Amino acid sequence: MNSAVVIFLDQVDKVNDVVECGITIKDLHVPVVPLSQPSTRVTLSNVPPFISDEFLSRELSRHGKLVSPIKKVLTGLKNLPPGLPVTLHSLHHTDDKDTLEAYGHYISDDRGTVTVSDDASIGGTYTGKEPMGLLWSMLPVPGSRPGISWRKKEAHTPMVVFISVYRGHVVEGFNEQPPMASVVTERWYMAPGVQRIDIEERGVRGTLFLPPGPGPFPGLLNLLGARGLTESRGALLASHGFASLVVEYLTPDKSWKTDFDLDYFETAFNILQEHPLVINDRVGVFSFSFGGLVTFSMAAYSKIATITKMMRAAGNEHLLNTLTYPNAGHLIEPPYKPHCRASHYIQWNTRTKVFMLWGGQAKPHADAEEDSWMKILAFLRQHLQPDPNVIPPDNKQ
Repeated sequence: MNSAVVIFLDQVDKVNDVVECGITIKDLHVPVVPLSQPSTRVTLSNVPPFISDEFLSRELSRHGKLVSPIKKVLTGLKNLPPGLPVTLHSLHHTDDKDTLEAYGHYISDDRGTVTVSDDASIGGTYTGKEPMGLLWSMLPVPGSRPGISWRKKEAHTPMVVFISVYRGHVVEGFNEQPPMASVVTERWYMAPGVQRIDIEERGVRGTLFLPPGPGPFPGLLNLLGARGLTESRGALLASHGFASLVVEYLTPDKSWKTDFDLDYFETAFNILQEHPLVINDRVGVFSFSFGGLVTFSMAAYSKIATITKMMRAAGNEHLLNTLTYPNAGHLIEPPYKPHCRASHYIQWNTRTKVFMLWGGQAKPHADAEEDSWMKILAFLRQHLQPDPNVIPPDNKQ
């Protein structure tokens, strides 16, 4: 039976040395053959427009040396007749088995191309230059049940979107005519190497997401609203370098937590803080909707001294960053998801189904989600991620 030894090295020069010289195992010289050659070109696709070249360069430099600047290659439609009216259409099947769609009307330029980042939609579910309009303007397809609310329940699976192009400016009946071309895209919330761990400890239930790498990492206690356990934001935060514990509470399951108990959240905070891969003096709370009430209550009444010390040390000028977004709704989450203005909602205390108006208009809401997400990440990095120029003390001291 054949056997092999695989060696992982962190520098190209080291790889060249061992390939040239080989290695010695038990006094036997063994030649080394590289499994792969260093990449000379890396192509990144589906990069959101708000991600800067500087951010991409910094992240890529963690995995190797960049020898040339980033070059953007715009994607879109090619080889069309000039001046041809076309419709770009997106279709998505949600985790709840509902179907959403969006579409934009375009006219190819004199070269027979359409580029969504440069060309304006002149009709459809969105108008203007909107590179991500096919995502945030999605609506339930005609005939859908009322009160649909989009949410990504399972972070370890992608959001799959079917993109098609149709001849002419189509407004209905997309499934009744063949498209000119189609492609399947995937939006992942969990980066390669992120670990997902189910937590059921000391009465606390939830999901812990750990970033790739050896750690330790800053931590975030992730408190969502009262719509059940949704893991997508926790996976995204771990993909950005934060150990994120998504806490389960106020779920429709009658056998689980249906009361407001600060001790429960303090225990969850301690579980995260005591994790061996978490920097114990760099743990924060990230809340949303009803979770905001929990967070303010913890800050005011919690027995956890660390929270109070963190808030005091940060200074008042940093503790309260107020962002105002006119015409945005209540459900401001990570960007480029379908906007939900109203949906059915099960009250956690009475189990009564009601129709909840979340508010907001699709375009202002999408702008708010894009702007707030980048500012949230910047805020978290400023206050939680360690200074790379400072040697950290032992994490357990």
